[in-house]
Amino acid sequence: MTAPAAPLLARASGIALCLTDCDGVLTDAGVYYTSAGDELKRFSIRDGMGVALLRGVGVDVGIVSGENSLPLLARADKLRIEERHLGISDKLATVEDIRRRRGLEAHQVAYIGDDVNDLAVLRAVGLAGAPSDAVAEVRAAAHLVVDAPGGHGAFRAFADFIVFAKRGEDGR
Repeated sequence: MTAPAAPLLARASGIALCLTDCDGVLTDAGVYYTSAGDELKRFSIRDGMGVALLRGVGVDVGIVSGENSLPLLARADKLRIEERHLGISDKLATVEDIRRRRGLEAHQVAYIGDDVNDLAVLRAVGLAGAPSDAVAEVRAAAHLVVDAPGGHGAFRAFADFIVFAKRGEDGR
């Protein structure tokens, strides 16, 4: 990782909760159907390690998604993500509710999203992230655009940055 700018590291070091969208961040934004009509989604195992690494530095993780699917529920269960809000049309109201309920300030919340329905949240949190293949408006609104595309380690790259910032230069 190249040396990031100090203000961006400062933003990331204060994060207590990292929220993510699903489709386009945890997945490649594709939807796959079996011949029986069952929905399939592709998730990156590395993103799951990102969840574990965040927890290791005291950052909780949650999902706020407009999508409500069985594959997403299964992934959230596997990763033991309790803060899951699916089928959400007003993501900002949901994120604000989560923040208030947990007693957090906006600067303590990170969010990574990929499309225009994420813009309001990205503009309201302390650290806004986007995958490399997010739509242009989202990349412009993000504090950090990671090198990885959605579904291919974008969440992991975002998590790694937060972990790096929280550990500081001593690596602990």
